[in-house]
Amino acid sequence: MSALFMRQVSPRFFSAPVLNRTAEDVSTMLRPALCVRNFSGLAPGMPEEKKESSDVKQSNKAIDSYWGVAPSTVTKEDGSAWKWNCFRPWETYNADLSIDVKKHHNPVKFMDKFAYWTVQSLKVPTTLLFQTVAAVPGMVGGMLLHLKSLRKFEQSGGWIKALLEEAENERMHLMTFLELAKPQWYERALVIAVQGVFFNAYFLAYLASPKLAHRIVGYLEEEAVISYTEFLKDLDNGTMENVPAPAIAIDYWRLPANSTLRDVVMVIRADEAHHRDLNHYASDIQCQGHELKDAPAPIGYH
Repeated sequence: MSALFMRQVSPRFFSAPVLNRTAEDVSTMLRPALCVRNFSGLAPGMPEEKKESSDVKQSNKAIDSYWGVAPSTVTKEDGSAWKWNCFRPWETYNADLSIDVKKHHNPVKFMDKFAYWTVQSLKVPTTLLFQTVAAVPGMVGGMLLHLKSLRKFEQSGGWIKALLEEAENERMHLMTFLELAKPQWYERALVIAVQGVFFNAYFLAYLASPKLAHRIVGYLEEEAVISYTEFLKDLDNGTMENVPAPAIAIDYWRLPANSTLRDVVMVIRADEAHHRDLNHYASDIQCQGHELKDAPAPIGYH
């Protein structure tokens, strides 16, 4: 889905410096207002020339919080500092590239055909749609299953976690491509508009028929796999430059240090193929008259 964004617009690669903030920097930014006298860092009447030295002293102070919650210190296996707050080392993984990226669920029943042609019709108004909605279904499904579990006092079979993992994985795809291309204001506006419409539409669809909702996502993921396959062709024929892989991608997918954009696209395509299988599987469970909780969820299935 992010592939459509990268291929649709002319890639605007940029080299803005990455701000690697330390725990002390973060603690200074998060210092509660009740614990400081003012936001300027200057005591009343302090001369302006002392501001710089005062700021330096404040940045070196430990967290001053009533709650006593301090940022954790995380390191890599080699002992070097872990610089990502959006995910941690134990959340990284090696992508399974052996998955069949050509699999397709043949729409035979009316529900399958409705889901398939719904996805196909969404490709007509704008291909940018797919880059904005990828992380929505897993979040909506996980949220509704969470509420159902509380409401019915029953376990979910692990499906809450599996769907939230999918949503987080899709979000990391977007975070990766944001290291390579910066969207313009109108693209951001489109994301907000489409996301708002799709979230509510998918929410209602999941309430009405979870098996239909999962089938739709299965077909969406099939289109994502196709898009990334085309993306790879563009990289191979030189239409797009095969730039070095972003640092966030190297750490998240445990890629070699000399990896390129093509390596990143390969692992993301594998992720999308796994999401395709998971959602078609979820729909099959319910089409056969069972509930999701009756079948153990493939947690960690990337």
